[in-house]
Amino acid sequence: MIREPAETTVSEAGTVEIPLGVLAEAGLSPGAAVVVYSDGDGRIVLRRKDDAIRDLLESGSL
Repeated sequence: MIREPAETTVSEAGTVEIPLGVLAEAGLSPGAAVVVYSDGDGRIVLRRKDDAIRDLLESGSL
């Protein structure tokens, strides 16, 4: 798998546009439900909603 890094900017409204190629590489398509949270160490995590809920129910944490 070829991983292509992409640079983006946080807008004044606090939004970020993620390039479609990055989303496709992660198996996400437009309209997919995702959960976004801070990992507490400077990283932002974007997860499929179903995966995040399953992990939360199984292990009690994201």
